[in-house]
Amino acid sequence: MSAAPILASTTASSLAPQNVTAPYVPAPGTAPAGAFAVGKRVLEFSRGADRPLPTTVWYPATGEARPSPDPVDDAPAAPGRFPLVLFSHGLTAQPGDYAPMLTRWAQAGFVVAGPTYPRTSYGAADFYAPDIVNQPQDASAVLDALLALADPLGAIIDRDRLGAAGHSGGGITTVGLFSAHRDERLKAGVVLAGTDFQGTPFTGPSAAMLFVHGRKDNTVTYRAGHAVFAAVPWSRAMLSITDGGHVTQADDFEATTVTSTEFLRWALYGDTAARGRIPAAARTGDVATLETDL
Repeated sequence: MSAAPILASTTASSLAPQNVTAPYVPAPGTAPAGAFAVGKRVLEFSRGADRPLPTTVWYPATGEARPSPDPVDDAPAAPGRFPLVLFSHGLTAQPGDYAPMLTRWAQAGFVVAGPTYPRTSYGAADFYAPDIVNQPQDASAVLDALLALADPLGAIIDRDRLGAAGHSGGGITTVGLFSAHRDERLKAGVVLAGTDFQGTPFTGPSAAMLFVHGRKDNTVTYRAGHAVFAAVPWSRAMLSITDGGHVTQADDFEATTVTSTEFLRWALYGDTAARGRIPAAARTGDVATLETDL
């Protein structure tokens, strides 16, 4: 692994472009057709005594689905088994900041788990941005803990259909899970405004990757994000927000959310119809363009 500083690639990535040499083929299946009510729990995980990882989990729940998901604390889980997506927040953020999108994923039939990282989250007592370098291992530890749950929430997680997603520093964390700290359990990744992890190439078994990046991002440049997309040797797609900056705004929220949902339906449920809907989802609101090698 390169010794490059963890934030060295926010302007430009050193990763070389790759052809798609190992396409990802998901196990066939069908995503739920309807929407679910959404439950919410906060679980107290850790990786050692000095790395607490409290994790917010949104999940499909029993009850009537609402047009705008309004999570119910500790609601009974819906029957069935659902893919799990682990979401990593950005610097000075926390999982709840992304709830509008993450609850939509849960409503569509995904268990979504967001750890609060100990040194990069909002309100961290000892904030240190380069601690991103430790977060892929934190994320894998949270996956371990979730898969070890022996309760009704643990029972609904499909252990064979796991993905990771993240924004900004959390996007870098997510890339790390497919490169320097490859977690081979992961079959799909969604990278929002991210870049590479210490210049380390993607490795391990093929997966599906979706990148979302604003062309006017001044924090992690579009050039850097696009270079990482082009360096993926597996099935890949990139949603480029024409007037987008570093964070999702009201005018591009729907395109980002609908496109990522259809991508996850295909990558983790094996729903080929969902893959076919991705181009139309990307055109939502006419705010973005799509490149795809899915």
